[in-house]
Amino acid sequence: MTDGVSPIDAAPQHAPRPFPLFLSMLRSETAQNRDRQAAALKGLARYQAASRLPRPAPMPAIATAGRASLRDYGGTGRPVVFVPSLINPPFVLDLAPDQSLLRWLASEGLRPLLVDWGEPTPADRNEDVTAHIERRLLPMLAALDEPPILVGYCLGGTIALAAARAAGAHAVGLIAAPWHFAGFPQKARADIAALWDAARPTCEALGIVPMEVLQSGFWKLDPGRTIAKYEALAEADETTLARFVALEDWANAGAPLTLAAGRQMFEDFFAADAPGSGHWRVAGEHVDPAALSCPIADFVSLTDRIVPATTSVGVGTRHDVGAGHVGMIVGSRARALLWEPLADWLKTVALAR
Repeated sequence: MTDGVSPIDAAPQHAPRPFPLFLSMLRSETAQNRDRQAAALKGLARYQAASRLPRPAPMPAIATAGRASLRDYGGTGRPVVFVPSLINPPFVLDLAPDQSLLRWLASEGLRPLLVDWGEPTPADRNEDVTAHIERRLLPMLAALDEPPILVGYCLGGTIALAAARAAGAHAVGLIAAPWHFAGFPQKARADIAALWDAARPTCEALGIVPMEVLQSGFWKLDPGRTIAKYEALAEADETTLARFVALEDWANAGAPLTLAAGRQMFEDFFAADAPGSGHWRVAGEHVDPAALSCPIADFVSLTDRIVPATTSVGVGTRHDVGAGHVGMIVGSRARALLWEPLADWLKTVALAR
């Protein structure tokens, strides 16, 4: 792949991770069309060479539990705790000044708090997803002065649902959150199982599941789209480039998972569907979302390739969203499609007693 454009000319530290797999996918997806290949390489070079401003300092922590912290975005009223996925950094909810769901909610009179899971090390190898709830999340929630509203994004929604009863949550909001893992397409589950079979020995030796393992799994869900977005970047304007860089840098900045969390996700969630089949225990009890007495709102993407609508929990009030997994959070239509309906619901339930 030459065509006068080298993918590593400008800033090799900025690249899709894992970069060798990305280049292999690029070759495969554009093998029959040299123009597409050249466009994707041009887009890649623009991404690598783009200027970047440093991210702002993290917001102050009002509670901590080991490496995890609960960050305060200001505002007033009942605390609304946003629980992000363990995969990818939490700052997608505060991506840029004009793409920050959390800062916008604070300006709307709500009090958003963000769970920052911190970065695990091999010393945390035995801490599974359940332990993240019991040892990290629940102690921080207990430090609040009143029962919070929990809002979970992606796997963070799965976690929020599982924590709700023990936390005495006032309400639970879900955003693109999987619960019935048997609802993933059969091929996707088979691909994920094969990925874990191949990666497990190395992960067990390292004591962590590197971000590259998880990213390669996401890419396998839709390799054509992964390459197409770089093709589109080739001729994109500067505003589009800046937004792309912010989002792609987030996607490539993920911390590893603990070994036990990775094992639980791959084996108990994706393979065995422990949450959806009622076999997941948290804080000594089986998790049953249908038994929760608090309000639940489930914002479900109708075009999500990462968390299909077929995996949603199926309890509470469902709100269908016409945007993809990430677009519903930071896309050009995110405010109208998700932010405003979510804010309306939060304001309503925050006032209820």
